[in-house]
Amino acid sequence: QVQLVESGGGSVQAGGSLRLSCAASGFTISHYIMAWYRQAPGKERENVAESSWSTMITYAPFVRGRFTISRDNARNTVDLEMTNLTPDDTAVYFCAAAPRESLEYEYWGQGTQVTVGS
Repeated sequence: QVQLVESGGGSVQAGGSLRLSCAASGFTISHYIMAWYRQAPGKERENVAESSWSTMITYAPFVRGRFTISRDNARNTVDLEMTNLTPDDTAVYFCAAAPRESLEYEYWGQGTQVTVGS
């Protein structure tokens, strides 16, 4: 059974930091692009960061050097370290996985809430 389980969300004040973690089971992330997405109330889901099996990493422009995505293929996990958070970062954050065969995100976690106070 394929599963992605996020953890680490919570409430912080502006300027604070959070570390999100995504634990994968039922498949091996080393063959997948792993990504973090987010969805704020009333807005569409947007990509935050991606880490490919070849260690290529991309970030959305709004990250501006504040977030770091990292993957541990041995532990089958992918993390998102977020620093200097602002209220605009308030959203539900989702972990997603795309196989190299399709490059489409087929697996999604249930999401974890991040709330940043002003």
